[in-house]
Amino acid sequence: MQEFLDKLLIFTTNARNFMWSEWMIVLLVGTGIIFTFFTKGIQVRKLGLALKFVLKGARKNEKIEEAQGDISPFAALMTALAATVGNGNIAGVAAAIATGGPGAPFWMWISGFFGMATKYAECFLGVKYRKVAEDGSMSGGPMYYCRYGLKNKTFAKILGMTFAICGAMTALFGTGNMMQSNSMALAFKTQFNIPTLLSSIVLTVLVGMVILGGIKRIGAVAEKLVPGMIIIYLLGAITILLVRFTHIDDAILLIVKSAFSLKAAGGAVIGMSIKRTISLGVSRGVLSNEAGLGSAAIAQSAAKSPDPAYNGLIGMTGVFIDTIVVNTLTTLTIVVTGLWMKTPFGGIQIAQGGLTSTALTTEAFNSVIPYGGIIISFASFLFGYTTLIGWSYYGEQCLQYIFGLRIVFPYRIIFIILLFIGGILTGEHLNIVWYTGETFNAIMAFPNLIGLLFLMFAVKRITDEYYREKKFEKVG
Repeated sequence: MQEFLDKLLIFTTNARNFMWSEWMIVLLVGTGIIFTFFTKGIQVRKLGLALKFVLKGARKNEKIEEAQGDISPFAALMTALAATVGNGNIAGVAAAIATGGPGAPFWMWISGFFGMATKYAECFLGVKYRKVAEDGSMSGGPMYYCRYGLKNKTFAKILGMTFAICGAMTALFGTGNMMQSNSMALAFKTQFNIPTLLSSIVLTVLVGMVILGGIKRIGAVAEKLVPGMIIIYLLGAITILLVRFTHIDDAILLIVKSAFSLKAAGGAVIGMSIKRTISLGVSRGVLSNEAGLGSAAIAQSAAKSPDPAYNGLIGMTGVFIDTIVVNTLTTLTIVVTGLWMKTPFGGIQIAQGGLTSTALTTEAFNSVIPYGGIIISFASFLFGYTTLIGWSYYGEQCLQYIFGLRIVFPYRIIFIILLFIGGILTGEHLNIVWYTGETFNAIMAFPNLIGLLFLMFAVKRITDEYYREKKFEKVG
């Protein structure tokens, strides 16, 4: 078994490195740059309006309630945030710093900024090309806008099917399932010495109770949990930054310098190229905010919508909240406390007690706030829990696209079983989970990005019309 796991680790490492090599970075960030240009910087010009729609959507809105869809746009955003603001924000950011240094988050910010325009396009197209399923519910996402938006129907079907298959695999084996349950079990083991078996059993039951109720139950739970969990985590991080306020300037300077440096803080050459740092930053950024994956388009497609542009703007805010707000605070807490120096990147190997993943963020909180690790354990549980229920829906919709409604119940059972398995994985082979998730993320992103590029002129034409006729302010 040990030999098999060793070989699997090598395979997943090589697969991850290939899928996140230069070509994927260029495609991902390049698509964001193109949509930033074609939408005239919508993530800057309309961010305030988009956030206004989010706050307004938290209250009852008759115009929205009367529109076609299964859940409110706010619930759809919370479902998308449930899937994005997960342990990628705690463990993923920390892991990027541990292996790529404090410069890796800089590239998260870059990809996140351009990713906001990409996500606007995804959610816009998701609603525009959504369909009514056999049971009367709304179904949409990249598989639909690829299939029904592209002129070459054979190519369109191939792209749609490829996305659906990879999306289901990501939901079952990667970002949306095993990675999350593993991070949660590790957090409770580290902080409370709770056996991973016990926490995995409890988590399996809690997730099963929600996902068996479908999108309406998922949306209702996400709508209640997500805002509170983000606020609690942010308050903890802000407390640390207030205590270490005088170190913030130096931390930001270190992050920017390290993004373009081949050396660790102590001056030792570490064999880590800028290319590798960019790869880690962008891949972990996408792992966290999912811009380019097309996943948020699936959630927004289920939303009641007066206009596709409305959902595009709301969907865009997910990247801002996830990357620009939550990831930034996680990064700064690790850097201002100096804990990044105790990572393998900082010179301390894992075998010598080097900190990685969730343990790094936990130690950063513990170093300033008494029992700060409890906040991380609580946040890790809520972040992971909501990610699990959000991604369960994404995978369900992908398989429903392929097999129809008959696959829904068996899929939910398989999802729950794999969730349990992910929770009990331990040791050095944890990277199998992370690298599998990142590999499927890239494979999933590829057909989505290709579809987006083929539809970019349609997005540009309609967005230009909204600017010209000042329609954006009227859609909400």
